[in-house]
Amino acid sequence: MMLKMISLETIEQFEKHLIFDEKSKATIEKYIRDVKAFLNYANGQALTKEIVITYKNNLVTKNYAVRSINSMLSSINSLFDFLGWRELKVKNIKIQQQIFCPEEKELKQEDFRNLICSAESKNNERLSMIIQTIGGTGIRVSELSYFTVEAVKSGSIMITCKGKTRRIMIVKKLKEKLLMYAKRHKITNGQLFITKGGKPLDRSNIWREMKSLCKDTGICEKKVFPHNLRHLFARMFYKIEKDIAKLADVLGHSSINTTRLYIISTGEEHMKQLEMMRLII
Repeated sequence: MMLKMISLETIEQFEKHLIFDEKSKATIEKYIRDVKAFLNYANGQALTKEIVITYKNNLVTKNYAVRSINSMLSSINSLFDFLGWRELKVKNIKIQQQIFCPEEKELKQEDFRNLICSAESKNNERLSMIIQTIGGTGIRVSELSYFTVEAVKSGSIMITCKGKTRRIMIVKKLKEKLLMYAKRHKITNGQLFITKGGKPLDRSNIWREMKSLCKDTGICEKKVFPHNLRHLFARMFYKIEKDIAKLADVLGHSSINTTRLYIISTGEEHMKQLEMMRLII
């Protein structure tokens, strides 16, 4: 029986496959990162189903979130599909649908405003505008690159991600603020959010800058990260619109089940709903 070994050349071929499959840059980077982490665990051994299962169990013992583990397993299973080694694929860990989110992870409107004020007090206008742009449009942090001077002037952004194209509308106030930001920083064309050297911002830098605001604001670090701004947008949108299908389109989700995760209420709100039922005499 032929040993199942993976070389650097195999990983390069897998990466090319993902590119041809039109996966987003961020998705490709994640898949390759997950695959390399698995191969590091295998430590040069020929791959077997037993090794993959052991790796899965090892992730569980390290207290990774179940969704994170399933995401990593998905990357590895995609590699096995590509290689035709489907007998090595493992099942995801089953997750019971959450009915409310933990209080310590919910980013509230007050937190949102405090983060903006803190960024501005530190003279970090770029971070302030990034927080407002993600929070005000619901985009992914990777989609900030679509915010160009030209697109903002038009009042809408056309975003292509994960094989889908959607149009993001920019409210008048955000449009004005973004154009004033561009003017102050002498950005006349192209991407708005760039480094001093004119290069696109790295998501890890945005993540670190946001975390640096926690100390001054007193906001728990667990709830301060770019993607949570997208969740805040989703909850606020749904509170007004009550149309989950439309929200899924705005967020660029293929499945409404994904959108459901963005709008689950907090434990406090869930308790209020139970109290309102008045079924205890």
